[in-house]
Amino acid sequence: MPYEKRNMKEFERVVLIVLDSCGVGELPDAFKYGDQGSNTLVNTAKAVGELHLPNLQRLGLGNIASISGVESQKEPLASYGKMAEVSPGKDSTSGHWEMTGVILKTPFPVYPQGFPEELIKRFEKAIGTEVLGNKPASGTEIIKELGEEHLRTGKPIVYTSADSVFQIAAHEEKIPVPRLYEICQIARELLTGENRVARVIARPFVGKPGSFKRTDRRKDFSLPPPERTILDILREKKVKIIGIGKINDLFAGRGIARSIHTIDNLDAMDKLVQTMNEEKEGLIFINLVDFDMVWGHRNDIQGFAKGLEDFDRRLKEVLGLLQIHDVLIITADHGCDPTTTSTDHSREYVPLLVRGEILRKGVDLGTRRSFSDVSATLADIFKIQGTGKGESFWREIYG
Repeated sequence: MPYEKRNMKEFERVVLIVLDSCGVGELPDAFKYGDQGSNTLVNTAKAVGELHLPNLQRLGLGNIASISGVESQKEPLASYGKMAEVSPGKDSTSGHWEMTGVILKTPFPVYPQGFPEELIKRFEKAIGTEVLGNKPASGTEIIKELGEEHLRTGKPIVYTSADSVFQIAAHEEKIPVPRLYEICQIARELLTGENRVARVIARPFVGKPGSFKRTDRRKDFSLPPPERTILDILREKKVKIIGIGKINDLFAGRGIARSIHTIDNLDAMDKLVQTMNEEKEGLIFINLVDFDMVWGHRNDIQGFAKGLEDFDRRLKEVLGLLQIHDVLIITADHGCDPTTTSTDHSREYVPLLVRGEILRKGVDLGTRRSFSDVSATLADIFKIQGTGKGESFWREIYG
């Protein structure tokens, strides 16, 4: 039975859009991560001359940072600000968890030299075969390098990155996808204690040597959040939560009533529009991963810029679907500046735009001290007791 509307008063639906990796400038501790000078949106705009983002501009994106082509507005249609991450690290898991009220004290482990030999030996014994790789690598490059040997030997390819991930790549004709998922689940169960990586990721691919291509059947096997998130609390209160994209994976399914798989950003926006037409209550939580996976990690500046402009065009449709008692929140989880020499995530502030027909417009929300302010605000919107983390900005824009 859905939550009772009489307890909801006025607001019935929140659309929370995470533009994966779209940071707006280095955090004060960015030097600890080697991310001095990172500013994903500003540097991308400079590199291409300017960005054409009329809908984000009208909302107030240009009031947050000086983005070439995106002018500040005297009367923006949304309230605006930026948020700092308190949790150590710069990955999607810690970013999304903090957004929902879980602040980590220690970072997830990373493996710049590959995984410990003893761990790999235990994994090989558990799956009944040796592995290839075991080193940090680009996902597209490592299948170019080891894909042919994988096809010849049947050995899965294991690799990592600057993030806390244990990735396993396999050709769909050599190791069927269901078996790859089984292998990943075995890895997930082994990776505990000091080796508790944030995510084990299945990376199926197809094709022939020289033309390998990753498929959209990627699957993440994440650690569950160590504490209750606002998603858990909302679910307990019978508020329906729809996860679009990798949201379900990042939370190990916790709190999610319905998960919708996506192929790419444009498909994700199609699914968002469809969901907004179908679901008139609850929380619709969507991650747009291509900014990170397709363009950020590959330093594809032109692709990143085009992706932003494509999103902006689809945003107009989303804005048109907002009902009078809806709230739209647009933010990000970290940076991944495609203009730097690094191909890794960057430790950055993230933008914050909040739009609602009957909300105050043009409120400068300033620099929020934690992503968890989103969690506290969701608790206020849905009139429930939250996680106790973060400071709500609800009273600044409503009431």
